[in-house]
Amino acid sequence: MEANTTVGEEGVPLARRKLLAIDGGGIRGIIPATALVKLEQTTGQLTRDIFAFVAGTSTGAIIAAGIAAGVPAQRILDLYVTRSPEVLTQRPWNVPERIVTGAMYSIQKLHDLIGEEAGAARDWTLNDAPVDLLITAKRVPDGMPWYFVRDKPANSQRTGHLRLVDCVTASAAAPTYFQPWTIVEDPAVLRAHGWDPVGTLVDGGVGVAGNPVYQAVVEAFYYTGEYRPDETLVVSLGTGRLAPTERPTWLWPWLNWIVGELLASPGEQQTEIVQRHFPELPFYRLDPDLKALDPTLTQPIGLDDVGSVPRLQAYGKQFADLIDWNAILAGTDTTFRVTPQTTLAPQYERPQS
Repeated sequence: MEANTTVGEEGVPLARRKLLAIDGGGIRGIIPATALVKLEQTTGQLTRDIFAFVAGTSTGAIIAAGIAAGVPAQRILDLYVTRSPEVLTQRPWNVPERIVTGAMYSIQKLHDLIGEEAGAARDWTLNDAPVDLLITAKRVPDGMPWYFVRDKPANSQRTGHLRLVDCVTASAAAPTYFQPWTIVEDPAVLRAHGWDPVGTLVDGGVGVAGNPVYQAVVEAFYYTGEYRPDETLVVSLGTGRLAPTERPTWLWPWLNWIVGELLASPGEQQTEIVQRHFPELPFYRLDPDLKALDPTLTQPIGLDDVGSVPRLQAYGKQFADLIDWNAILAGTDTTFRVTPQTTLAPQYERPQS
């Protein structure tokens, strides 16, 4: 048995490598960031030194980039708390601007902030990152999903030369909140390889990758050649969920409900299909039910609701206190482990006669 193998229950070797995936959710990124603060306090290590592969969508992509750059989790959390109003600037004309221009906030300002806080990683390509990465985005002209990863012998080797900050900005470009982001590539490189440009992109949560855990494990197990399900532990961090409490009765509430379900349902589906396709995988899903943390909460917290930062800090701390990171990393925790009984499948399986 290798020295870095963790032994789980009944002496089964587990988790020589660890994979972390982080959902989208805008300002609710405070919740997974707080969980990672607890992780680093518990282990005395940076998140980058624990997880060999980090995936993220939208706000999760921002956190993933910070992890790859070696930014301590407390610093990442502090950035959400102190600097989010610089980007998500609340102004009386936000809504009219959204209607007229299709966006309320400056994507260039977001890009510049990500680059500024990346420090030495500001000019990194994906291939420069010291951990494996997967950043999701969606191309505007044709709806093609893009998964930005480091070049590996078994993958397309198409995206490793792209700048990390550009990929993260594209992943975080939530439609109607930010303008799309265009990744600019060297024309000579495109001609040499016969590639079409990546082009103009929006948030990776548009579609099925709001929770990128399935895309991450597929990349890890089939396209890197470096991970096996029986030797990998996966942790999937959500940004908090709030089930609707009342049935919508007119247009605007129904539109909000539809958008909410379009974002939430893929997160649930990704969890289920990872468990179904890789049942041998030690797999943990940490996504708090916000209603359980705060029974007075009746409305979802918007992606740009900077006024809810204090509440989100409190929710994040409440949830982090429930997490036993040592047990999770050892593969022995049962509270958050995903099994056939803790996905949606049992709700619609036919009873066995």
